[in-house]
Amino acid sequence: TMPKEPAVLRQNILDTTAAILACGIDPKKCFLFRQSLVPEHAELAWILGCLTNVPRLLRLPQWKMKRASQNSEGTVGLLTYPVLQAADILLYKSTHVPVGEDQVLHLELAQDIAQHFNKKYGEFFPVPKAVLSEL
Repeated sequence: TMPKEPAVLRQNILDTTAAILACGIDPKKCFLFRQSLVPEHAELAWILGCLTNVPRLLRLPQWKMKRASQNSEGTVGLLTYPVLQAADILLYKSTHVPVGEDQVLHLELAQDIAQHFNKKYGEFFPVPKAVLSEL
């Protein structure tokens, strides 16, 4: 949600990919791709954003904390990031999502968005469940 220099962003992508592979993720057994190359993520985020009300996003604690760190001038990208996360989950019709305690509220938003979409347009998205880990 913060602007990055293109060279730094490219290096971050390479470093993250290297870290994922170093952790033992086997690309022969799973899909490894750069999300920014899949336009459907942004497209679905736009659609879901049109179904999500601003007061709901303003109540998220992460928004309040991050906004405070940006001198109370939070960006639209920061505000709508949870909707993008919901799109990331719902695009693949995920049924179970591993999350940390700090992301439970964002997953609840994804659940609410899925339920709202399904009620308005018919059953389409599974309502994802949280898989909490002690780690």
